[in-house]
Amino acid sequence: MTRLAIGQFSAAQLQIMLAIVYIALIGLIGTVSAEHVASTIYVKNGGSIQAAINSANSGDRIVVESGTYAEQLTISKDGIALIGQNAILVTPPSPTTNTCSGLAGPDFEGKDTQAGICVEGSDVVLKEFDKEHRKFESVGHRVKGVSITGFSVSGFLGLNIGIVGAQDTLVTHNTLTDGGYYGLLTVGSTNSRIKRNIVVSSPPTPPNTFLRFIGICMDDEGPVTVRHNVISGYLIALCLQTDGADIYNNYVRSCCVGGYVDPGKRGIKIRDNEISDANPVCKNDNSLSFGVWGILFTGAVDTFVNGNRISGMTDSKDRPATGIAVIDDIGTGAVASGNRVVQNQLWNNDVDLVVDTTGNGNVPGTLVAERLEPLVGCETASIPEGTVLLRLTAGLTCGKGGKMATDGTSLLPGKLQGRMWLFYDPSKAVSSGGPNKE
Repeated sequence: MTRLAIGQFSAAQLQIMLAIVYIALIGLIGTVSAEHVASTIYVKNGGSIQAAINSANSGDRIVVESGTYAEQLTISKDGIALIGQNAILVTPPSPTTNTCSGLAGPDFEGKDTQAGICVEGSDVVLKEFDKEHRKFESVGHRVKGVSITGFSVSGFLGLNIGIVGAQDTLVTHNTLTDGGYYGLLTVGSTNSRIKRNIVVSSPPTPPNTFLRFIGICMDDEGPVTVRHNVISGYLIALCLQTDGADIYNNYVRSCCVGGYVDPGKRGIKIRDNEISDANPVCKNDNSLSFGVWGILFTGAVDTFVNGNRISGMTDSKDRPATGIAVIDDIGTGAVASGNRVVQNQLWNNDVDLVVDTTGNGNVPGTLVAERLEPLVGCETASIPEGTVLLRLTAGLTCGKGGKMATDGTSLLPGKLQGRMWLFYDPSKAVSSGGPNKE
């Protein structure tokens, strides 16, 4: 093999070769520098979290040390991981405008409500506020892969955390307290994951008589998972407005409605949640409550309700509280159909299960008899052989005190005009309300 010597090349040829090598190296360096290596930014007590977010690059971690920060935060960069070390976020002296401003509508003075933390895509278009919150229309670019953990967010009138036009957002291990209209609201996003948070509302202080609105609400474009959260003190704990949402292993107590599925929503799964002990405020005529319900779906389609434990849904008013209700929606005309209620445990409720719909395929096999009114005593009730009343309402009597047949058939315990009663026939049931523990 012949070794080439540098002397074999002319000066011009060497210059060309060096230029080629130089250009190649510049390109390589540019490629390496373009691939940003994520860094960690630390915010000390008294510093600005938003300033750290503004200076961060996509993919950076922002670690916030313990302390109280009077700020509103806006996150619009991909991959930001916001990590609180027992950091507390409270309302600032003056509001900051972002996509979440007015998302929950105006306040009592007509000003935009605000959010504590707003995760926002770019060029988000929302409809004008009508009720509940502004609805999503479009987004230019979804902000992707944002995570929020380790924060206590308290007292924002609109919502404590808002997610709008985002993708793959994770909110976990936070405590959200006294969000005025919402503890957390996700709108127009995809693959939102809300897990292991505490969402709590303090009892109303006189002369105020109503509860804060909603603990967690999901009105997304794509899949959403809400699991292992603790929610208490709200009018509605879980507001389900996303097709295919998966809601499981949440613990709900002291609310008026545990879970509400909006009319027309499809394929939502509500499983293995525990819902207990309706808030006493729900019984107040001035509470703005529309009744006490463990899980209520109005005009929903193909909802799967399985393995939930629901107890303590009681109401001292003329309207009995209900564990699970499948009904048509009067306002929109949406008809409930294909909703399955399987192996749930319901006990100590005024009424365990109500099915009042013209739709097909709901709670298959459980509806045997429907309306009995007026009801004077057991002798007037036409109960099919072998059926069991799903719930014996406390405080009502049948004749001279009511009775239970020896074969386990529950006879109607008294008079309840204008109320739909359901009977469960185990021999005909495909799915049931589960054991009715006392």
